[in-house]
Amino acid sequence: MSTDRAYDNSSRAEAALQTRRRIIDAAREMLLRDGYHAMSVSALASSAGVSAQTVYNAIGGKSAVVKATYDVMLAGDDEPVAMQDRPEFRAMSRAVDREAFMRAYAALCATIYERVGPLLGVLLAQGGGGDAGLQEFVATIDRERRVGNSNALNALEAAHGLPPRLDRERFIDIVWTITAPEIYDRFVRRCGWTHQMYAAWLAEALVAVFDRASIATQED
Repeated sequence: MSTDRAYDNSSRAEAALQTRRRIIDAAREMLLRDGYHAMSVSALASSAGVSAQTVYNAIGGKSAVVKATYDVMLAGDDEPVAMQDRPEFRAMSRAVDREAFMRAYAALCATIYERVGPLLGVLLAQGGGGDAGLQEFVATIDRERRVGNSNALNALEAAHGLPPRLDRERFIDIVWTITAPEIYDRFVRRCGWTHQMYAAWLAEALVAVFDRASIATQED
């Protein structure tokens, strides 16, 4: 009997995961095609072939669906693995020196924006307006990006150390700004840069920022 119950729970969990994936796939298609303000939970449910209540049960309201869609696009899958624990993040620690590390981090940031850039372009272009859900989404990903910047600096410190007296918070302020999605959107969508052009620019910018921060600490 316990084996049957375990099998039943496993089947239900897999069915729930498939439903969640179907909702997120439908949300991604709707957001990219119609934008944030045109998407409603009822329209999303219809597109995904589920009820509105199923959307709420599986993920949540509209803002939760947008965040879940963003998270899956950012990671490239829906596995419950934090970004700092993923192979592409850990691979940075194998860089031969600090400059190579910063270039590897730039490549990772560029890869992330290649995945989520189209979605963020739609959301940023339409703006938050008076929509509290969209405003909270933007605030949340800003906070998460700063955590990611801090994790990268910690990984760099563990692999190669940091210059003495480096102002960590000021450095993270600058990296957080340089790696903002608005800059990717301006270069790629609004200026017509290729993704490769953006990736090359970001690598040079991050190396220059780190070099300047290193020199500044020596001059103090």
